[in-house]
Amino acid sequence: MSALQGYRMESINVLGMRNLLRLMGILCLLITAEAQMKIPPETVQQWALTFSAELREFATKYSGSLLLQKKLKDVEPIIKIIEVDGQDLVKDYSDEIERMLGSKMKSVKRLAESAEDSDLYHEFNATLEFDYYNSMMINTADEDGNYVDLGGEFPLEENEHFNKLPVNTQMSNIQVPTNVYNKDPNILNAIYNTEALNDVFISNFQKDPTLTWQYFGSSTGFFRIYPGIKWTPDSNGVVAFDCRNRNWYIQAATSPKDIIIMVDISGSMKGLKMTIAKHTINTILDTLGENDFVNVIAYTDYVRYVEPCFRGTLVQADLDNREHFKVLVEELHVKGEAKIKNAMKESFKILNEARANGQGSMCNQAIMLITDGAMEDFESVFEEFNWPERRVRVFTYLIGREMTFAQNTKWIACNNKGYYTHISTLADVQENVMEYLHVLSRPMVINHDHDIIWTEAYMDSVLFTTKAQSLLLMTSVAMPVFSKKKETLSHGILLGVVGSDIPLMEVMKLAPRYMLGAHGYAFLINNNGYILAHPDLRPLYKDGKKLKPKPNYNSVDLSEVEWEDTDELLRTAMVKGETGTLSLNIRASVDKGKRPLYLTNEYFYTNIDDTPFSFGMALTKGHGKLMFMGNVSVEEGLHDLTSPDLTIASEWTYCETDIDPAHRKYSQLQAAIRYLLGKEPDLECDEVLLSQTLFDAVVTAPLEAYWNTLMLNDRVEPGVETAFLGTRSGLMRVVRYAGVETRVAKKFLTPADKDNLFTIDHFPLWYRLAVENSPGKFYYYPVNDKGVKYIIATTSVTVSSEGKTAMAGAVGLQMSLDWLEKRFWAIAKQPNDTDCSNIEGVCPLSCDSADLSCYLVDNNGFVMLSKERSEIGRFFGEVDGSIMASLLKMGMFKKVSLFDYQAMCKTGHHHASSARPLLSPFYGIVALIRWFFSNALMFLLDFNLCGLWHSDYFVDAHKQKKVDALQPCDTAYPGFMYDPSVREANSLIKCGRCQKMFVVQQIPDSNLVLVVTQAYCDCSRQYGAILLEPKEIKYILHILSSKMLPPAGCLQPQILQGGLDCDQPGKSHLCFFLNICEHNATVKCNRMKSQKVRRRPESCHAYHPKENAKDCGGAAAISLSLSLFSASLLVSLVTEY
Repeated sequence: MSALQGYRMESINVLGMRNLLRLMGILCLLITAEAQMKIPPETVQQWALTFSAELREFATKYSGSLLLQKKLKDVEPIIKIIEVDGQDLVKDYSDEIERMLGSKMKSVKRLAESAEDSDLYHEFNATLEFDYYNSMMINTADEDGNYVDLGGEFPLEENEHFNKLPVNTQMSNIQVPTNVYNKDPNILNAIYNTEALNDVFISNFQKDPTLTWQYFGSSTGFFRIYPGIKWTPDSNGVVAFDCRNRNWYIQAATSPKDIIIMVDISGSMKGLKMTIAKHTINTILDTLGENDFVNVIAYTDYVRYVEPCFRGTLVQADLDNREHFKVLVEELHVKGEAKIKNAMKESFKILNEARANGQGSMCNQAIMLITDGAMEDFESVFEEFNWPERRVRVFTYLIGREMTFAQNTKWIACNNKGYYTHISTLADVQENVMEYLHVLSRPMVINHDHDIIWTEAYMDSVLFTTKAQSLLLMTSVAMPVFSKKKETLSHGILLGVVGSDIPLMEVMKLAPRYMLGAHGYAFLINNNGYILAHPDLRPLYKDGKKLKPKPNYNSVDLSEVEWEDTDELLRTAMVKGETGTLSLNIRASVDKGKRPLYLTNEYFYTNIDDTPFSFGMALTKGHGKLMFMGNVSVEEGLHDLTSPDLTIASEWTYCETDIDPAHRKYSQLQAAIRYLLGKEPDLECDEVLLSQTLFDAVVTAPLEAYWNTLMLNDRVEPGVETAFLGTRSGLMRVVRYAGVETRVAKKFLTPADKDNLFTIDHFPLWYRLAVENSPGKFYYYPVNDKGVKYIIATTSVTVSSEGKTAMAGAVGLQMSLDWLEKRFWAIAKQPNDTDCSNIEGVCPLSCDSADLSCYLVDNNGFVMLSKERSEIGRFFGEVDGSIMASLLKMGMFKKVSLFDYQAMCKTGHHHASSARPLLSPFYGIVALIRWFFSNALMFLLDFNLCGLWHSDYFVDAHKQKKVDALQPCDTAYPGFMYDPSVREANSLIKCGRCQKMFVVQQIPDSNLVLVVTQAYCDCSRQYGAILLEPKEIKYILHILSSKMLPPAGCLQPQILQGGLDCDQPGKSHLCFFLNICEHNATVKCNRMKSQKVRRRPESCHAYHPKENAKDCGGAAAISLSLSLFSASLLVSLVTEY
């Protein structure tokens, strides 16, 4: 081949390569052009405008909002707008609550006086034979048809006032726990004694028909309850309920107390003894309340706090801390030799320091010693710390069947004003633990101080487990009952406690919702800052299909609900019992926390005299403080009030139907109508509320005719299901455009749909959303009710007078997705003959196209319309994280941080590790070292490999089963809000090999935006989904090396061992374990210590000079026996080694 030919061939090759490259370039340009498909913003804008007009016309037509607004405009000359005075209101409401609670206290006092008088004139009869109605035996027949012993015929009738339970309002009856002999002479005498209470029960109920359960809890164990009921045992036929364990009994029987529980965990406590000891600790913990303080120390030859976080201090014995202690106690293991002296010194130091520093209860102080024997020379400890004043009582619990050390254990109790008990079986625990309460009650009994106590909020599901388990929160008022007999005065004999229950819902009804406005509310807290009633208190959680009380439901602090009050100014003032006001800018949320709102709340608060409670209320600044008043004649109003489409709030009190039993059969609407007709003049009714309800009925009546005309004369479009309105007076009108068979939203506005009705806690969701929107402008949002999806449109209506504008109510429409989808897809489509000459980008454009994804998104980021129905109701950030991230960056949406301090989190953990102490960075290392040395020593002593294998440590390892339980936790979660000042946005998102274009356009006169984007450019790899899932706030230790910086917000690392140079070569690995960022753990620890302002109960009865301290558990005079001590020590050494 010639050179020329070679050259030509090379040229051809080069040309071919150039052509190939050119072709590839063209292809790349085509691909890029396709990836950068331009969506014309002007087309999307036109869609938004057209859809806005149709949506507004549709919602206006079928809701009747313009007609209602016009009718309100017509009545403006005859209405008056007033500003609610929060200070006057809070005083009026607190006075009403005070009167109500005062009435309950008077009833309890009458019961106490009657019980004491009956005992005074009763002589104990050891052979008394007396039949009484045992609540478990009543109406029960044997095989022959005869009533069983202590049974008999006891008429019962279902009563609305008592949770619809069958009761006997003419008589009380008796409940006796299974572990108490129901014919014991002490029981029979005490029951006979209290028969006189029957008349007082009935008399009290006649004087105050709002009373619920009244009762007497005897120190002997029986429980007299009025009205009488049929008691239902558990599935095993056991009645475990013991009134002496109830908070109302314990708080009334004793003054506040500081308790140190000392438990022996030496080797001799192994097996059943340790099981009994743990049960004893838990039983003691159950006798404590939130006015008490506690700590638990385990001892062998060294002192160990079961919770190192609580070292050297006392913590409030609220439910949270008690349960925390129980979990930790369950993990205690035995080993070593018992040395009581150091543990006793540590306990006295804690109590003495608490008293000196004004901490703890500042009342009774006691040490609970749980051991199988006291062997040391401990007398010197008492001489140093407790004698001669004996300010600290010592109660001793001798565990096990052996009585070798009984005398020394008794001596400790008897010489320190305590009580000694011997517990040999689990069945003995309950009765023996209760003895300490009787001892602590002596000073109060001798002095005859009848302190009335109020309990924290609680749910008493024990009483009515199978019949009518009430999940209503309640409080109890109780009072101790003493023996007045002079011959037993120094013994301070507590006969029992009388009390009555008060449902907290009934208390809060005295602060009518209509006066507080759409976002206003009332609340009640106690002297410890814990919530009794608050609309944001969520005491229940769902465990599978069952609703259960949360473990810490009654120790939720006000600061955990009103969390915007970061300085706790509101909480502190209320706990101190002050009267005042406070204004706060808050982040609230509605719709189960999904929709954040920025509000300004004005708080008003005051104390409730003669109780530990403080009452507060919040009014929203602006429309929340303005309300209008109008008047119409009763005749005119009654005509409209009886309309079939009209209802009023069933949980509100228009008329008090609970005072006269004859009125209990009436609903609130029936009672109001009968009162207005003059048929029930004795009814006590809220005249202001009734007047406003009548006015609202008249003003809204034309809407009923309008809705009916639409249904008769106009073909209602498919998908329109319900129109509704609501006013501040709790009045609602509802019309169903579609029959129940064809309606999608069958539950909407039914009694089961609490979120959308006026309740004692809140206004309907659609009402609250409407009033935060501009009047006349509809607010649209999707609903996903367990897979049933539909749309709500709602708007507010107003009245104006003298330059003021007040919210008159809200009106709205509920529709299925059908109409919305039909109209939107018709609008969001350009026909094929569209003139595209002036349009830059894809034309014709259609949301029907597979190349496009189109969404309607509301102002909180929830999808209201999509091609995929499964996406409706979901947060848009979950559907397309890339576009949501861009909108956040552009400022079209803003993230709002919200917090939930009442959350329940799944905790997948090993059971045995669940109780690891909060402040224990070396827990694993120390446990491993201790295990190694203790077991190595036992190996050398016993040379028993089987014993080593079966040691508690290995058994514990086998117990570690995976559990996935729900536990209380704190969470943070995001909410999102649209900024209406940003009306449109469009951008390109680079997603690897493609670029996604999107256009967002505000839909005028609504809270919606239209999002149009490319469908085929997947950005999920580059942009993760933005989730609304709450994240648990972890209060954990951050373990760092010396070279690492602490996490943001943490304190600088602190070296725990003095003199350790972390920069020294070879030491950084040790500093990894020693340098601890303490902040998060400290936060959690301090929260559990409850270092918050609290108000102590006013009375304290810790000492009386006439107290008979020799009554200390069966030993009148006991001295410490040196010979016995020596023998005991010898026996222990032999046993140990």
